[in-house]
Amino acid sequence: MSTDNEDKLKVAKRPHGLGRGLSALLGDVAREEPVTQTAPSASTKAIQSIEVALIQPHPEQPRRHFDEGALAELADSIAKRGVIQPIIVRPHGGGFQIVAGERRWRAAQRAQMHRIPAIVRDFDEAETLEIALVENIQREDLNPIEEAEAYRKLIADFNHSQEALGRLVGKSRSHIANLIRLLDLPGSVQQQVVEQKLSMGHARALIGAPDCEALARTVEAKGLSVRDTENLVRRAKNGEAASPRSRVGAAPEVRDADIVALEQHLADILGVKVDISHGGGPAGTLTLRYSTLDQLDMLCQRLSGERI
Repeated sequence: MSTDNEDKLKVAKRPHGLGRGLSALLGDVAREEPVTQTAPSASTKAIQSIEVALIQPHPEQPRRHFDEGALAELADSIAKRGVIQPIIVRPHGGGFQIVAGERRWRAAQRAQMHRIPAIVRDFDEAETLEIALVENIQREDLNPIEEAEAYRKLIADFNHSQEALGRLVGKSRSHIANLIRLLDLPGSVQQQVVEQKLSMGHARALIGAPDCEALARTVEAKGLSVRDTENLVRRAKNGEAASPRSRVGAAPEVRDADIVALEQHLADILGVKVDISHGGGPAGTLTLRYSTLDQLDMLCQRLSGERI
């Protein structure tokens, strides 16, 4: 029969295979025991009640921005019903460091709770970042810049490939590559994306554009569509003057909001740019644009359901 120490050693030595998903990364968290009031111990896997003051966030947590309104709502819910889902922590220094659940921890502080249910696990640095990344992506909590920074760190610090990361988070390799390219944008343009003043489609169109920051301000001020942004960037690269419709202060092209939303939805699913041209009748044109053969291969696989 294995001892507790032997079990811990097996956990510590297991390989970092990606593509396992969040439940596999967390191991047997789903089978934890009820909350206890005993002092926390790194060796136990039961849910524990830990003092909020003993817990610190991870400095490399992928998520940097927390919506104040949503955080206030969660704090109000916690004040009334408590923390329903325990957070995941690891031993760190004289206390604990958050692996997953920072938003719940912040809300618990706002609700003036002194203790919070938590599961203590012995994760190393790479596992901690993997789990934090997957949890946030599955909850759709990260903005594109935060997601891109998390991918870049996992690649740079832990030698994960884009393909392996794609298997881990359920995204295509081209999606990860396109996100990472957003980090080539100037800081001010990245901030516009974080603040949702520019969409990911706008940001991708601006990559490599001359005087990118000025163009980004124009796009935001005029409310240009992604297509208009691409045209604006193309003219800037060719040294052409902006057309009357593209000048600051001119009325932007008015497109049906439902069509624009459908284009973005399909683009997120397929991982390529989608254009829909729909007139007044029932017919129209759907255009899928790819920039690399890898994107074409990925698109064919998604449309056919078979590996090419």
